[in-house]
Amino acid sequence: MENLFESKLMINLQEFGQKLGRNKFLAALQAAMMSLMGIIMVGAISQIICAIGGDTLLNLFSSDSQIYAIIYLPYQFTMNSLSLWVVALLAYNYAKNLKMKSPIMNAIDALVCFLIVAGALFTTKAGITGIDMTYLGAQGMFIGFLVVFISIKIEKFCADKNIRIKMPDVVPPFLQDGFASILPLLFSVIIFLVISSIVTVATGGAYTICSGFMALLGAPLSALTSVPGMFVICIFATLLWCFGIHGTMIIIPIILPLSLQAAAANAALHAAGKPLVFYPVVLFGAMAIAGGTGNTLPLAIMGMRSKSKQISAVAKISAVPGWFGINEPLTFGMPIMYNPVLCIPYVLNVPIVMLITYFGYQIGFLQPAWIAISALLPMGFSQYLSTLRWQNAIWDYLMLIPATIVWYPFFKIYEKQIVAKEAEAEAAETAQATEI
Repeated sequence: MENLFESKLMINLQEFGQKLGRNKFLAALQAAMMSLMGIIMVGAISQIICAIGGDTLLNLFSSDSQIYAIIYLPYQFTMNSLSLWVVALLAYNYAKNLKMKSPIMNAIDALVCFLIVAGALFTTKAGITGIDMTYLGAQGMFIGFLVVFISIKIEKFCADKNIRIKMPDVVPPFLQDGFASILPLLFSVIIFLVISSIVTVATGGAYTICSGFMALLGAPLSALTSVPGMFVICIFATLLWCFGIHGTMIIIPIILPLSLQAAAANAALHAAGKPLVFYPVVLFGAMAIAGGTGNTLPLAIMGMRSKSKQISAVAKISAVPGWFGINEPLTFGMPIMYNPVLCIPYVLNVPIVMLITYFGYQIGFLQPAWIAISALLPMGFSQYLSTLRWQNAIWDYLMLIPATIVWYPFFKIYEKQIVAKEAEAEAAETAQATEI
């Protein structure tokens, strides 16, 4: 194993990761992701309480009850509005990295631009105006990255060229910052408004920038419904996640109708006493069978005993959500995005687990689902309820083994990097304290 860690490939991989970390935008992105932990965890807790107390498990309240709506509300304004917080934190950190004078104002300006692009307004028959939140969640995240990059670059250009409304020095700094942001924000708003309008008009109102981007990525995948096609779709989805694009949400519109059709067809066969049929779409579940997309629960389990304080802290609060298939705390906390050392096993373990799962169906150990279950449940629960077979229930836990084998060497490499960084930081703090 030590030879693997010290191999030329792994050394080059670590060096590449370090170069990415020195990029001001990507460094700001990683800082933003790590800062989201509180928002993500509160949303995850809300999800878990609704899943346990809802009509699928304890049946304490129904999913259409007022109690459910109240408990679910924190999720709506945390994880389901994730792109808003990503944009704000990313813009703030990127502005700081570029030595901007007022990063808070830069973050607010970027948020305004993102809302113009992603926050479509609608009016109900009752005359109530609302915001469509579809792309304020993780689906709009990549577009949010682009908005931040362009917006902050415009602000930086205006600052460097001194393009601003100038106020006398006697004016309080916060008022100076407010007036200084008017022209850069106006330029950014005009640019994004024009681009958004062009897309909407050119598509006859069928698409916005966000929906058009998602449709563009999803269109070629709709034809891939065979077994090899499912491998392509799932690998592609995890690759997108590595670059901050919600790959799962891109393929869900393709997968969900197929899954429901497959379950309905097998339900009819089960009722008629006929053998169930294997449909390739069932392999989609293997992409997130052990802790959510990328099968990240093994990473959380290993991380809980890590020598790194950072990894251990993230892993401990990510384990329980991971058991429920919520891997955002780990994905954003490590982070996995734009982290080549962790992106490789994140993508690599998926086809391996899918292949093993495919053989599980072929030898008859696993049975295709004939009951449609879409609730957020702990590992094994959904598989049992959809098939009423213990074999399907334990399969989730068996798949922890190959996923762990894939994750382990890369986890050790990443742990070594973080431990070294923590040791350097501790040594620097000790030296500073000694000088004082």
